Amino acid sequence: MVSFTTLLPVLAAMIGAANAHTRVYSLWVNDVDQGDGRDTYIRSPPSNSPVKDVSSSDIICNVNNVAVAKNVDVAAGDKVTFEWYHDTRADDIIASSHKGPITVYIADAATEGKGDVWTKLAEDGLTDGTWAVDTLIANGGKHSLTLPAALAAGDYLLRAEIIALHESDTDYTVNSARGAQFYPSCSQITVSGSGTATPPGTFGFVGGYSPEDPGILFNLYGGETTYAIPGPAVWDGTSSGSGSAATTKAAATSAAASTKAATSAAATTKAATTAAATSAAATSAAATSAAVAPADTTKAATTAAAVTTKATVSKPAAIVTTKAVTTAPVATSVAPTTLVTKTRAATTAAASAPAASAPATGGAKTSAQINACLDAVNACISKAQSRTGGSVSFSTCEAQRAACY
Repeated sequence: MVSFTTLLPVLAAMIGAANAHTRVYSLWVNDVDQGDGRDTYIRSPPSNSPVKDVSSSDIICNVNNVAVAKNVDVAAGDKVTFEWYHDTRADDIIASSHKGPITVYIADAATEGKGDVWTKLAEDGLTDGTWAVDTLIANGGKHSLTLPAALAAGDYLLRAEIIALHESDTDYTVNSARGAQFYPSCSQITVSGSGTATPPGTFGFVGGYSPEDPGILFNLYGGETTYAIPGPAVWDGTSSGSGSAATTKAAATSAAASTKAATSAAATTKAATTAAATSAAATSAAATSAAVAPADTTKAATTAAAVTTKATVSKPAAIVTTKAVTTAPVATSVAPTTLVTKTRAATTAAASAPAASAPATGGAKTSAQINACLDAVNACISKAQSRTGGSVSFSTCEAQRAACY
């Protein structure tokens, strides 16, 4: 007979999965509210669902990394506060079971956050038994940092991220229904001042985060007293990179002008380009015939069978290769002596959630049967979120939970 204490970590994760997600509502500058920033100066996702695949470009600025109309004006050295929320402003913010770190990064806005362009400005993890998320909830959803006083003027993306660790004892690439949950949010800011320190911009999230990083594959219930926050070290705020945001933008404009001039000056360029395009098309066709399976089919097989072979496309040569990824063993869950969770009635939605399967009834169930059933319920919830987005009714999934015991 499996004890209830043994199942506490699993139950806490299941409760959190149903009703505890979050995103950013607004920025405050020097304690002055800048107003509802959603789709105004924040590149807001359409729902508060997490990103879980660190190999996806969604890990950069969430699923809606598209420029919005406004920027928030700040000065170097200003205090900037992110205000997080769950469903409505000033609500429960995020479930207390979703413990984890909070980080803030900055990048030149002209890069759109793509590539190794990010610099870490601040981080908060586990301190004397208190997680950054615990402090966020206690502060009513507000998390602050001070911009470097020497920060060069220009347009930037300011990226805040919560990593929820309540299911991170399992590698997402092994079981896509579990794994660490990432809540990245990118805001557009314009920095003023006479500073000359340019963020180095040496980190990229795609390729920089790995499912096996110790801060991503982590057993929250193992009694750990220390935690390694993913990503690079925090920038000192004084050493400079290769150029400021303003300089980068000017350089890009100049390069575009030079290219246009060169194109108009050389009549043979167009012919050569046409020939190159024909060659590229042939190369692409050859690559297509050499592919073992379409990328979408490979990804679906990976999710269904929980294997780790991925099909990737090499952009320079336009060929398809396969890459074997070896995942770290899943950490063994250890039950905590106490666990504080926060339950919340799920809000209604137009779409109903798919049902999860439960083990056969009759007699005492094994630990493996119970965990398999709970994983099915979790998968049911995740599927409902990805299908509908926003606030979803999980009543159909939750109705299956009692049958797991």
